[in-house]
Amino acid sequence: MSLEVEKKIEELRSLIRYHDYRYYALSQPEISDKEYDALMRQLKDLEDKYPQYKTADSPTMRVAGGIQEGFKTVRHKEKMLSVENTYSLEELEEWAERVRKNLDSNEKIEYIAELKIDGVSANLAFEDGLFAIGATRGDGEVGEDVTLNLRTIRSIPLRLLGKDIPPFIEIRGEVYLDRKDFLELNRQRQEEQEEPFANPRNAASGSLKLLDPLLTAKRRLKFFAHSLGSFKGISLKSHWEFLTKLKEWAVPVNPHSKLCHSLQEVKEYCRQWEQRRDSLSYDIDGVVIKVNDIAQQKKLGATLKS
Repeated sequence: MSLEVEKKIEELRSLIRYHDYRYYALSQPEISDKEYDALMRQLKDLEDKYPQYKTADSPTMRVAGGIQEGFKTVRHKEKMLSVENTYSLEELEEWAERVRKNLDSNEKIEYIAELKIDGVSANLAFEDGLFAIGATRGDGEVGEDVTLNLRTIRSIPLRLLGKDIPPFIEIRGEVYLDRKDFLELNRQRQEEQEEPFANPRNAASGSLKLLDPLLTAKRRLKFFAHSLGSFKGISLKSHWEFLTKLKEWAVPVNPHSKLCHSLQEVKEYCRQWEQRRDSLSYDIDGVVIKVNDIAQQKKLGATLKS
């Protein structure tokens, strides 16, 4: 009997993780919200009845009870870089020329163009595939431990799925709010005679630093991964390969990221999204351009441009 119960619990967890992946990473749900909630209820009932089978990475364990006293500091294994800004295509060309001059003349240069999500940066550390520690960017070297709040974000997997999962990896990204969720949050705050947030970025930042994870869980925060930190036990040659791996691991990546084979493609991408930015459900603050090859990034000092 006990083996059958344990097997059923694991089957439900795997099924729920699969549907989380379909919904959050692919935006291609296969079941209704009602059917998903029924699976969650079934899993929770079994775990409550057989608490010996509860695990920290279970989908039912996202929200911790109790108020936190504060946030401890966390030192990132690898520094979280800031983004260097530019405001014209001419400055972008100057940056690209500096890149060419600092690489061998015969080296092929590819670029990754990504939307710069207007949210708050976070660093997710996974150990043996399990979400272990989540922290704010802070000063780039030391941030605040907001693990319990990040666990409440349903688009962040508590366990990486798929194959080739490294023993350790830092995944960086942006926590954000859709505009409609931001407007609803401010409506609720005004009803409760609280000061409304100035913009979605401030709302995301404030929500991530709430001492009560139950309140954070109600804020409908979302997450897109965009950068690689420290890692062990896996070979990654390009940023595009990293983004592809993230999708396989059920980590959400912005679907509009593009591999560009020339600077002209980068310029076209920038022009396109300058016109299309209002069509998105969330705010962006420009475009981030990265050199695709990881070895070239290290040689260049991993300079980014936005």
